[in-house]
Amino acid sequence: MRGARLRILSLCVVSAAALAGLLAPASAAQTAPRAETIEIDARAAAHPFPHFWEQIFGSGRAILSLRESYRRDLRETKRITDFQYVRFHAIFQDETGFYGEDKNGQAVYNFSYVDQIYDGLLENKVRPFVELSFMPKALTSNPAALHAFWYKQNVAPPKDWDKWEQMIEQFARHLVARYGEDEVAQWYFEVWNEPNLDFWAGEPKEATYYELYDRTARALKRVSPRLRVGGPATAQAAWVDKMIAHSVEKGVPLDFVSTHVYGNDTSKDVFGTHENIPRTQMVCRAAKKVHEQIAASARPKMPLLWSEFNASYMNEPDVTDAAFMGPWLADTIRQCDGLVDSLAYWTFSDVFEEQGVVKEPFYGGFGLLSAGGVPKPAFNDFALLHRLGETRLEAKSESVLVTRRKDGGLALAVWNLFLPEEQGVTKRVTLKIAGLAGKRTARVTIVDAEHGSPLPAYAKMGRPKYPTREQFAALRKAAALPAAQTVAVRDGALTLTLAPHALALVEIAK
Repeated sequence: MRGARLRILSLCVVSAAALAGLLAPASAAQTAPRAETIEIDARAAAHPFPHFWEQIFGSGRAILSLRESYRRDLRETKRITDFQYVRFHAIFQDETGFYGEDKNGQAVYNFSYVDQIYDGLLENKVRPFVELSFMPKALTSNPAALHAFWYKQNVAPPKDWDKWEQMIEQFARHLVARYGEDEVAQWYFEVWNEPNLDFWAGEPKEATYYELYDRTARALKRVSPRLRVGGPATAQAAWVDKMIAHSVEKGVPLDFVSTHVYGNDTSKDVFGTHENIPRTQMVCRAAKKVHEQIAASARPKMPLLWSEFNASYMNEPDVTDAAFMGPWLADTIRQCDGLVDSLAYWTFSDVFEEQGVVKEPFYGGFGLLSAGGVPKPAFNDFALLHRLGETRLEAKSESVLVTRRKDGGLALAVWNLFLPEEQGVTKRVTLKIAGLAGKRTARVTIVDAEHGSPLPAYAKMGRPKYPTREQFAALRKAAALPAAQTVAVRDGALTLTLAPHALALVEIAK
């Protein structure tokens, strides 16, 4: 999650105008629909298409995972995506009670909440992507080095580097003893979070981060060489090339690299340029940059785990709460295919407190599910994209993903993408699919501003800040994924009408 102090203040600000625009009916006056024809060949060249966008999800800090609301949202997201890993901050935060020191300055460890946290994930068939952060107060070199987030994590280096290293080793030894080496070897251990921003108070930032990383990685490997460790977990696609060079030069273990970018990051921060890169292109432009850095490095096959991404690092209701997310996600998947090993969406749930306790259900939170467990359009979008196949076919369009499933059927994602600030127009899309024999039908499911979204129902309720239980139940019902419609495929062709920001899944059986 983006951490610059000047930006933190803006995260809580949602203008009434923006919220009103988000919740306005989609039936506002528009120009005539625009037509697009997409030609597809069911026999086209193809390549493997692992579902890299739904393997890892981010979430709020560690202690929140003990809440039933968090675990309910986790189960719902697991149900629609079958995701494998969850990443959160602050497993060493003092509220977990993990680390203290006695009167003689000797370390005292308490694994009670740590065990409950990881037990809860594993019981729900999700493994930890362990972000090793933040600094326990008893170990910090600067008690005043508190981040601007509501839970005020300490971001200073340790007062004693040897004690930090010993803490990491004891932490890992406990995990291996409790869950077994074979299990923990399937986890990921990521050192810190966004050390190039104000999540790390070491000076100089990069050099002190490398000391943190080196000591952490070696401590983990002393427990087992099978434990996977990586970093630099930077914001804005920074330091990855230098991280690899450092690990090679110093002989430090590095099993994967990780970094973050959000759609509204600036070209100056990510590329050092003054381009105007729209949020529809930023994530994959950054992924391409890092992908090329890895290819040119001494470790050209290094796995790249993009451990945070979203269309916005701010609270923008017309972005993360809105139907915009469907075409944005699909188009991001299209562009990033082949550039990353995983994209970790930030986050699966609005059980989340970086800017304080949530004050209303739809404020531009990052989660797929709002407070009260209400699915947003993005939740239904992930459900549709999960049903894409495991092989991708080439197609000469920027508005479609064509895939083949293991059973030979086709699954296509088709969308109508505009920037959130654009009104957009309806699009009539004709799919012409060569290589389909005989009479066919397609199952078509569409998510847009009026279908698969709770926002119209929320507007009719008068937008209550604190919905009743009955209102939450009604919102969850209104947000349900629409039923698929059966559409005839005539001579290999079918036509869809897509409202602005619509995402459609087209399924054609073998």
